[in-house]
Amino acid sequence: MAIRRNKSIAQQCRYYEVGNIFEYMVETYINGNYSAFQGLYKELCRDARKGFISYCFSEVNPQYLQEIIQSTIN
Repeated sequence: MAIRRNKSIAQQCRYYEVGNIFEYMVETYINGNYSAFQGLYKELCRDARKGFISYCFSEVNPQYLQEIIQSTIN
């Protein structure tokens, strides 16, 4: 299977058939699928990664915020 890299938000939404890829990523992390979350994050392009971090600060429960941000840099 080919490695997906540098994909935009719209491309990821279509590929995973979700309305909001950021919400999907947060749910994946909260459900305990950490490796899948990291894979999803690595698939995003630079601008989408910045958008995800902004989304986390504005929409994610503070209980999970620090864990998610640390998981993105690992």
